[in-house]
Amino acid sequence: MANHKSAKKRIRRNSKFEAINRDRRSRIRSFIKKVEAAIASGDAQLARAALKDAQPEMHRGVRRGIFHKNTIARKLSRLSARIKSLAA
Repeated sequence: MANHKSAKKRIRRNSKFEAINRDRRSRIRSFIKKVEAAIASGDAQLARAALKDAQPEMHRGVRRGIFHKNTIARKLSRLSARIKSLAA
């Protein structure tokens, strides 16, 4: 248990930001699931639109430090490749 005033404040702040980051991470994952659902339906146009909506959210997660930049780059690359294979 924290004894210093600053350590107690840090615990409060950490719990607050933990909740915020959990919500942000969940939101980004929901966008990714929408893209994957569109890919599964086989509709390339819908999948492209879903990816277009998801991309800024994913990059925002990188900017805010929720995901590592390479993780999002990898996910975007794989989703794009799957969408491209739908059109072919």
